[in-house]
Amino acid sequence: MNETTQALLQERTELAHNLARSLGTDAAALTGAFLETLDRVNVLLSIKDVASGRYAHANARMAELFGRTPAALIGSTDADLMEPAQYAAMRSAEQAALAHGAPTLSEHRIERDGRKREFSVTRMALPRADGSAARHVLGVWVEQTTAHQREQQLQQALAQLEQQQVAAEALRRETQDQTLRDNATGLYQRVHFDDQLRREVDLSSREHREFALVSIALDPFSQAVNALGSGARARVLEALGRLLRGNTRAMDASCRLDEERFAVLLSGVGLATAHSRMESLRRQCATQIVVLEGHDLGFTVSMGVASFPHTAHSGESLMQAADTALREAQRRGGNHVALASIRFDLGSA
Repeated sequence: MNETTQALLQERTELAHNLARSLGTDAAALTGAFLETLDRVNVLLSIKDVASGRYAHANARMAELFGRTPAALIGSTDADLMEPAQYAAMRSAEQAALAHGAPTLSEHRIERDGRKREFSVTRMALPRADGSAARHVLGVWVEQTTAHQREQQLQQALAQLEQQQVAAEALRRETQDQTLRDNATGLYQRVHFDDQLRREVDLSSREHREFALVSIALDPFSQAVNALGSGARARVLEALGRLLRGNTRAMDASCRLDEERFAVLLSGVGLATAHSRMESLRRQCATQIVVLEGHDLGFTVSMGVASFPHTAHSGESLMQAADTALREAQRRGGNHVALASIRFDLGSA
């Protein structure tokens, strides 16, 4: 026990004697009153001989924890009452309290008859009247089981609430997103495309980076599609929408502009990369198997690829450049990807 702790204990002992004298009682009676008060506030109290590990004193609530009476608990050790792991933790905490001198705080979980109970335990070495080394440790146990259960329930409720909020926000976004999409293809509608195009032009102008715009049109339908009518056209539109969504990233935008015209915005992508990706998409469309009523509804597309700022310097001129390239692809017989012409006068524009 260090000198500071020893001095503090001596001060508290003198305070107890002075308090007893001022109240006209003795220290023993005052100690008894304190012990009785601790019993009434649902505190478990024990005093143990640390060398032997035996209980020298226990109140009724402490004895009840182990299914015994206070008298039956006296002389027992935790080795008689607990599992080896629990007993070892208890001994370690008591020895630490005895060595430290000052009050120590630890937490313990006791399992009895299938029930787990949690406690916060304050321990303090009891000084001896003759000044020799302390042998006994006082333990004051406060049960935290209910408080911890309530805390766990609160955390679970908060976690559930957070999950519900996340799910609600995802549903809100999905619902909002669905209002912007075309039912037949699952692609964004024209209003979203126009908004995204303005954003890309603004972002690319400020950050001096490229992006590409692809104008896409379905080539004339096959005889099988025309013969089967609206159901076949809907099946082709669904397949094209699926391919466009599968070949674009989250930051891109695939849109349906009108009945048979589509557009793709490729964020941060230059002309060459855009051409390569769209050429791959064109081949996928040409080889896609679409079947209705046993008939193969093969389809092809024509594409015009333009980029900002190399082929245009505004959103409107970019659309015009992509559409001009699309017409060139169609003029070549369809099922083709054409590039917009690169402007060489943009620096002076």
